[in-house]
Order: sequence, then C-alpha cells, then structure tokens
Amino acid sequence: MKKTACFECYASVFSLRYVLEYSLCYVFYIKGVIRLTGSGSTRCSGRVEVYHSNSWGTVCDDGWDLNDAEVVCRQINCGTALEVPQSAHFGAGTGQIWLGDVSCSGNESSLTECQHSGFGSNRCPIRLTGSGSSQCSGRVEVYHSNSWGTVCDDGWDLNDAEVVCRQLNCGSALEVPQSAHFGAGTGQIWLDNVTCSGNESSLTECQHSGFGSNTCEHVQDAAVICSGVKTVVCRQLNCGTALEATPSSKFGAGTGQVWLSGVSCSGNESSLTECRHTGWGNFYNNYYSLHSYDVGVIYALKYSLCYVFYIKGVIRLNGSGSTRCSGRVEVYHNNSWGTVCDDDWDLNDAEVVCRQLDCGTALEVPQSAHFGAGTGQIWLGDVTCSGNESSLTKCQHSGFGSNRCEHGQDAAVICSGLKTVRLYLNVFHVLCLLDLIRLAGFGSSRCSGRVEIFRNNIWGTVSDYNWDLNDAEVVCRQINCGTALQAPRTAYFGAGTGQIWLSGVSCSGNESSLTECPNFGWGNYYNGHYSDAGVICSGSANVPQNTQS
Repeated sequence: MKKTACFECYASVFSLRYVLEYSLCYVFYIKGVIRLTGSGSTRCSGRVEVYHSNSWGTVCDDGWDLNDAEVVCRQINCGTALEVPQSAHFGAGTGQIWLGDVSCSGNESSLTECQHSGFGSNRCPIRLTGSGSSQCSGRVEVYHSNSWGTVCDDGWDLNDAEVVCRQLNCGSALEVPQSAHFGAGTGQIWLDNVTCSGNESSLTECQHSGFGSNTCEHVQDAAVICSGVKTVVCRQLNCGTALEATPSSKFGAGTGQVWLSGVSCSGNESSLTECRHTGWGNFYNNYYSLHSYDVGVIYALKYSLCYVFYIKGVIRLNGSGSTRCSGRVEVYHNNSWGTVCDDDWDLNDAEVVCRQLDCGTALEVPQSAHFGAGTGQIWLGDVTCSGNESSLTKCQHSGFGSNRCEHGQDAAVICSGLKTVRLYLNVFHVLCLLDLIRLAGFGSSRCSGRVEIFRNNIWGTVSDYNWDLNDAEVVCRQINCGTALQAPRTAYFGAGTGQIWLSGVSCSGNESSLTECPNFGWGNYYNGHYSDAGVICSGSANVPQNTQS
C-alpha cells in the first residue's frame, strides 16, 4: 500500500490509526483512542490519556482499580494489569481531565465503554505538583475553567492544608511551606485568602476571594506536606507519624512471597491489612523482579523511643576513618549523594556543616580528600558561607553540579563533637531501624567492637557459638562498614551485660541483616558473657589490639 493511501485512510476514518514503517503501511482498528505517557512511562506503563474532541486528556483516579487498568492494558495489547499507581505517579498531565469515576467490570474492550461520569465531568479538581513533590506533598493546584492554577499562600495555614490532605486521601496535614517551596507555578492563580475550618470536604468549599480574584504572584504559591498513607505502618509500629514512604526497594529487595500490592489507606486504619489492596499474594510481575517494588518506611529511633525530626537540607559525613562528626562532606540532591569541592573551603563553611549536623563547632577543614575521594557527582563548588547559615545549601555556591573539580579536591570537616542524636534528611523524615545493631565494648570503634542488637527495648549481645567471618560479613554490611576482616570470639572487646539475644548464628554471608540468619532463637542461650561475639570490619581505621588480660 502506498503512503498516500494511508493518509487517505486516516483522513476518512478517525478510528483508524496507522504506523508508517519504512515503505509499508500498517492499519490498526482501535475502539477508542488511548495512550500511556508521562515521566518514566514506557509502552505498557504510564499516565492514562484518552483522545476526545480533538485533544488528549487524562483520567481521574477516583475509584481507579485493577479492573479499570485491565481494560487499558488489553486495549493497548500490553497483557494484564499489575498495578494502578495513584496520585499522578507518572507526573501530572495538562489540559482536560476527560474521564472520572471510571468503573469497569474488566471485560470491556475499551476504557470509554466502562461506566464513567461523562467526558469532562469529574471530581478531580486538585493536585500536588512541583519540584520535589510527591504523592502527598507539593504545590497545591486546582482545576477550574478547563485549566490548572495555583493557590496564593495569603493566610494559608494548617486548617487549609488539612482539607487538601483529606481530599487527596493523604492523611493529615503536617506543614504548610511558604513562598513557593515546591517551585513557582505558571498560568492562573485561581484562589486567594482561603479560609477553611478544616472540616470541609474540598478546598473550593472553603471561603476564598473568588476564582481568579487576587493580587498575588507565583512566588506566593501555597503548598502542603501531608502525613500520607504510610501513617498506618508507623502507627501500627508505635513509631509516631511517618513522613516518607520509600518505593522501589530502597532498603533492599526482599525474598519469597510478595503478600500485598495496590495498598490504598485512608490513613486512619489501625493496621496495614485493614487498608484496601488487591488481595493476598495477588501480585504477578513477569517483567521486573517481583521484589523490585518492595516498599519501606523511614522513622527515627533514639535509644528506645521513636522521634521525628524536621530537617532542612540533606547532608552527611563519610569516608575512610570518618566518624559522626568528622569526614568527607556529602550532600543529597536529585536522588543521589555527591561531594563538595574544597575550592576556598574554610572554617566558616565547616561551621555551617557542624552546626547542621549538631556536632558543635568546626575545628579543622582538612584539604585534598583527607577522608578519601568520593565517587559520582560533585554537587557543590565555590561554597562561601558567612558561618551563620542554617544549612550548607543556603550558602553561596556555583550551583548544583556546576564546577570544574575532581574528587581529589573533596571537602571535609572535623567538628568538636556531637550534642544530640539527629538524622538529617529532606523535608520531614523519620528513620525506622527494625533491626537495630551496634558495636560496643573496650577499644571499639564505629566499625569494630562487640556485636549488640536491640530487641524488646533493651540491648543484648550475641554468643560466639559457631561465629565466623560469614556472620561478621553480614554485620559489617548492615552497618555500612565494608567487609569483615576478623570475627573475634571470647569477648575480645570485653564482656557485655544483661541479655544474650542470639546464639548459634549461621549466616551464608549474603543476608541483609544479622536477624535474617539461622540461629537458636531469641534469648535461647544461658551461658555467660565470656563468649560475646565481635567483628572487625574493613571500615575500621586501624585493627584494634586487645590489651585486656
């Protein structure tokens, strides 16, 4: 068939779509025109868009489930539906929202055959978007008169944010960042002087100055940070409020059964299993590793209590011979850790780092990658701090990733010491260490010492029965201390006290935590602490010598 014939086909019948490949024409009959698009999309995964009235538009996820997705996957010849990501997982679309309240049986031949509220008639008037936004945090935008617009932050408070979070099924409001925290929007500013009691079912029910009636600029765009669905897990663990949910196996891929998928919580459930989900074991992924989708939560554990910290800026000290308050300076940006160039690096810059990490005052600024050269990005260069800034990224610098440095110039600090224990992550974070482990004892360091684990609110030791390098390898990996050099026995770092939690530990060396290894069970060991196990990892600056008699 000639190419011209293809064009004639397309011009005469809208529901005929063709593909020109080389000199051949292929014609496909499609009942309803649909596509998958968005950030990170592929041919068989992405934001669902339908073509209607000569324009593409999105589909609202109210009630969106696997039956609806099944129809889409079949319609585009992409097998069966595996997941239905919520809240603009592939990025927020633009223009019309064509469909809402879609309800498919799963047997329809096209999405438009399913029940829905009518083209352009939907209840999806709000979204969170912007730089660094997530499902439950971002710049607030509302849909009005066929276009998205922002909300001015005049008088914007937690009551207003509470309505937004509830409307988006994102739990409760935690913070209302000001001054276009997630970046300035474009186009209309739809709402201003919003005043909610906190009990309204949607933001547009709150008092406001009228659509489009304001004297604001986009630097005043309102934002919210909600607790999100992950609240259920942390409440169930008695660990306070969750402020981040980690996708894509951030804490490593699990093994065995994937029990739950498509979990959708209101945030008020008392346990995760009370939330809506696709059924026990109903997750089948033949394209990716099953466990590549394992999720987690982060919360902070200090001693035996869970704490949540609000922290501005993400920073850490790392490298060979580093401690909590001395090391190579690294910052987290654009989903990866990177170093800082030591061009003009001085005590004022170091002072900001030490204060940010709650490590006292700056004592030294070692040059030339004193704690070893980093890898990957060099995020900051030409840093110039007055010394009074609250975080390093607030200091003057040449811009993220804009420098001519090499890792032989990685900046470092030595601070006077810690004051309190804190973890610094982005926005609101919490750290949940379900398998808390530490190295302690006489002559111990961050990467060498007597192995102790935390259970039932107390620390206890590990017996050296069967203790070997495979077991030590797991411990060293778990505490990010490199590989195991030695597996000292007979209380090499001194005898512990109290509970002996584990004995007969037998690791292959590949486990992600010591408690995953076979053992005799919790507390099933009744001999003394003279057999407490220890480790010496490659991350130790020096191999400690036992000077005890």
